[in-house]
Amino acid sequence: MTPTTTPTPTGTTTGTTTGTTTSGAGAVDTYWTSVDSPLGALLLTAGPDGALTSLSVPGQKGGRSVRDDWRQDPGPFRAAEEQLAAYFAGELKDFRLPLLTTGTPFREKVWAALDDVPYGSTVSYGEIAARIGAPRAAVRAVGGAIGANPLLIVRPCHRVIGADGALTGYAGGLDRKIHLLTHEGVLRP
Repeated sequence: MTPTTTPTPTGTTTGTTTGTTTSGAGAVDTYWTSVDSPLGALLLTAGPDGALTSLSVPGQKGGRSVRDDWRQDPGPFRAAEEQLAAYFAGELKDFRLPLLTTGTPFREKVWAALDDVPYGSTVSYGEIAARIGAPRAAVRAVGGAIGANPLLIVRPCHRVIGADGALTGYAGGLDRKIHLLTHEGVLRP
């Protein structure tokens, strides 16, 4: 099926894909590369159109692993690599990359709300629920959707904290969440 994309206010492009993308016998549908970072080697994947489909850190809960049918090619990731380097150098606050994620409509709403959390700030799971019009009872479901975010760092799930200010959960590990929030000036070193 053909993906549909929708621009978000932050300039990223998100979309949903239903069904399976195939380009014919022997076609490669997933490209990957590895990018060094202060958090370890980042695994990036993209579709044939170059839209970023995932960004995983080593040991990430639910993170992706390279598959035999993927093609290693740094070409589609030049902009992502440049922007990640600028982010970690403190020179970039908003990523402007084509993104393509696949999730339920609820997850897509939660992920879109993450795109609106500004650099250097945090929100609670309850605030994300309110932003998407979900009832307070949906906070656990919001947490599940945030935990399933396939685009760590770029889609800033590290900026979501507990209602009491506690640094709760992060698929990439709490130490990485602390690193990212310290890097953005939310936490003091």
